[in-house]
Amino acid sequence: MKIFSPALSRLARLRYSRIEHWVNDPIAAQREVLQDLITHGQYTQFGRKYQFSEIFNIRKFKEAVPIHEYEDLKPYIDPIMDGTDAVLWNTPVEWFAKSSGTTNDKSKFIPMTKESIEDNHFQAAKDVLTSYYHAVPESDLLTGKGLVIGGSHQVHPIKDQIQYGDLSAVLLQNSPFWSSFIRTPELSIALMDEWESKIESLAQSTILENVTSIAGVPTWTMVLIKRILAITGKQNIKEVWPNFELYIHGGVSFTPYKNEFLKLIGPDCNYVEIYNASEGFFAAQDRINQEGMLLFLEHGIFYEFMPIEEYGKEKPRTIGLDKVELGKNYAIVVSTNGGLWRYLVGDTIQFVTLAPYRIKVSGRLKQFINAFGEEVIADNTDKAISDACTTFGVTLVDYTAAPIYMSDANTGAHEWLIEFVEAPKDMTAFTVCLDKNLQALNSDYEAKRHKNIALELPRVIAVKKGCFHEWLKGKGKLGGQHKVPRLSNERKLIEELKHIHFELK
Repeated sequence: MKIFSPALSRLARLRYSRIEHWVNDPIAAQREVLQDLITHGQYTQFGRKYQFSEIFNIRKFKEAVPIHEYEDLKPYIDPIMDGTDAVLWNTPVEWFAKSSGTTNDKSKFIPMTKESIEDNHFQAAKDVLTSYYHAVPESDLLTGKGLVIGGSHQVHPIKDQIQYGDLSAVLLQNSPFWSSFIRTPELSIALMDEWESKIESLAQSTILENVTSIAGVPTWTMVLIKRILAITGKQNIKEVWPNFELYIHGGVSFTPYKNEFLKLIGPDCNYVEIYNASEGFFAAQDRINQEGMLLFLEHGIFYEFMPIEEYGKEKPRTIGLDKVELGKNYAIVVSTNGGLWRYLVGDTIQFVTLAPYRIKVSGRLKQFINAFGEEVIADNTDKAISDACTTFGVTLVDYTAAPIYMSDANTGAHEWLIEFVEAPKDMTAFTVCLDKNLQALNSDYEAKRHKNIALELPRVIAVKKGCFHEWLKGKGKLGGQHKVPRLSNERKLIEELKHIHFELK
């Protein structure tokens, strides 16, 4: 592989000029993307309904097509799953990405067209590599293999040629043959269904490989790394794989896990965040050790941004790139070459730079706590708990929080369930630290905590080890892209987890 690395590096540099093209002219790039989408879409049931043939600009598009959530598109998706063509997109749909369903227990099936797989997901993945080579020109990344922690694959039972799986499984199944030379493990292990056996197989099969990178969700990557270190008796991954140089992460905030990964991986490792959802590959970090992911603007996705106060309105307002502001929370709305039209993804983002457009994921539209006007989002809680863990020298496994509503006997409060590797010796001091951190990050929360008028000190339970694992297992959501929702404005999830906590021995 060493012989190929310089050639691949040169190819990456050539591609970078194309990235610079849409970075330097983002508005024009987005107009071209929308025009291409409408050209394809006009030959579909959806396009005929909304008269795509008469749409010639962004304003007309927004006037004609309402914003859709998954349930709004489900009447179109169901016939596609039964084999009907040209419903949302004008080329055949043979694959569906089954979402993790983090906001409820129902799975979502997102159509994956040839265009969305190749021109969005695969092209974006290539551009992650291009940006990495640009940032680290001396890299030897492709002299070894990338360890991909993927999901599972199943065949859809209704029509033989239509299949579904986790996003990572769909992409692995559609990867070109040569990708097997730069990827590990073999496909049969990468697509295993049973996650606990899969972790063991992943560990055993990759120990002797020359692994230079890992791509995966932090929670499950941490489980795999710890198993590899237990098998090898090594102190960190750099001792197992001396040429290891890159961890690509996404799916959940890396903030609460970063310190633990620094210990698990060892020195001289680069970290790159990506924003790759079932609905599309939206962005990736293009600068090492600097916040913000570059928004991909020429990859078959047209973006709109909904100020979160618009959510729930009959005709919510969205804005384009030319109107966005730094640091403001927006719900991301996409139209894609997978046949999603003005689709509300469910994530909230903030822009961290405007030239070029870089974003960070700040939370989920339906995952927040606002029981008392505190408007707490996951970006707040991730930072607050990460700093508290650093202060007390403890390591986080997972957490969730929900409100305790006011009653005749109680002032309101937030209840946190936190699983630690080793819990702090003084949980009261940890709770006070967590509370102060959150007040420093969120002025609305700080105001509600003033003199305990609306909110008392949080109530924190250090749950037993394996609590979050058992909840995911009970929901059939072990591994892959699945994760426990960080925040909820109601108590169903937290009560289920508390029940598991008290049942565990």
